[in-house]
Amino acid sequence: MYVRTFSLRDFRSWEAVSLNLAPGPTVFLGRNGHGKTNLLEALGYLSTLTSHRVSGDAPLLRTGTSRALVGAVVVNGGRELGIDVEINEGRPNRGRINQSPTRRPREILGILRTVLFAPEDLSLVRGDPGDRRRFLDELLATRIPRMSGVRADYDKVLRQRSALLKTAGGALRRGSRSGDGANALATLDVWDGHLAAHGSELLAARVALLHELAPHVAEAYRSIAPESRPVLLRYRSTVGEALPPEFADPDRAPLSDDREVIEAAFLTRLAQARTKEIERGVCLVGPHRDELDLILGDQPAKGFASHGESWSFALALRLGAFSLLRADGTDPVLMLDDVFAELDRRRRTALAAVAASAEQVLITAAVPEDVPAELAAVRFGVRAEDTDRGRLSALTALDGDDPAQPDLDGTVDGALR
Repeated sequence: MYVRTFSLRDFRSWEAVSLNLAPGPTVFLGRNGHGKTNLLEALGYLSTLTSHRVSGDAPLLRTGTSRALVGAVVVNGGRELGIDVEINEGRPNRGRINQSPTRRPREILGILRTVLFAPEDLSLVRGDPGDRRRFLDELLATRIPRMSGVRADYDKVLRQRSALLKTAGGALRRGSRSGDGANALATLDVWDGHLAAHGSELLAARVALLHELAPHVAEAYRSIAPESRPVLLRYRSTVGEALPPEFADPDRAPLSDDREVIEAAFLTRLAQARTKEIERGVCLVGPHRDELDLILGDQPAKGFASHGESWSFALALRLGAFSLLRADGTDPVLMLDDVFAELDRRRRTALAAVAASAEQVLITAAVPEDVPAELAAVRFGVRAEDTDRGRLSALTALDGDDPAQPDLDGTVDGALR
């Protein structure tokens, strides 16, 4: 799989750009803050419909604009598909496949598969549980696009049920069981069923994914840090206490009836937690509160791993994801955002070896010396200038080559009018 053409309009610091890409390494060189990361962020958005840098879409729009357009032509096994996304302020986003509108933007998921390694990935090891849950869910949606819809449905039910818990809790604190509080209590059972139905599907899919992913991560870590302690991934669920004991075994292979078993356990745990949830006004059980434990030796990596070990673990998670997607039969596009400067020689060598084997790898760096020699192929310069329309990025010439010029009638501008 590779991206043949790539276009942006009004995304971050890019007013308009369209460029052709090819298999193999492509390097974007430029000083920090000049917009090179924005290019990889945009491609990552086409792949996951999320940014690796921010949680919402508003920062993705160029200052003073109300929409951004991102488009690409993706080649997979000789078949070409064009995908476009329009990111809107105050309106739903829109997607297109081969210029045909989709009912929902998430219908483009799975067409472009990417794995992005960036300095922010250190949070996978040292950050909050939400960072690790997001890692799992994005990889899950890449492999099984419909799981994005399952997660969206779960989040909707979670918001509704949380509102009911707050209403019921408020009524109890006032000493009243009438009115809204009584209605909330009466309907909680219904919403418990919805939450367990969607949550059990998401939880079963995460557990199955982790069973496949864990060996790839362990192998990647061994290749990066052979002298270090072995690593282990373990899923810790808030439903776990009600599950059969064998579910706690990280090596347990998923079974066809896992979802039904998890759903029954989910309902049991919701019943057990009902009083505490009403008192606190929050939902305490479900995938939104689960944790992916990263174990180094016999200790949690968070809090015990050194800086170098944390970098190795973060890199192993991304390389493990790349290896798993490759095992599915298609190389994802590998994107490396200014990371070689952060790594020591051994980690640089390990990452460069994987990158050199990828069908397409896109790299950003501040200076050419940050890019291993075997990956220095097609190069683009990136430079930003402050204008009366804000800070704008542009591609520039390197070593006498002609820069790629914005194509104002390119893929993005012709889509989603």
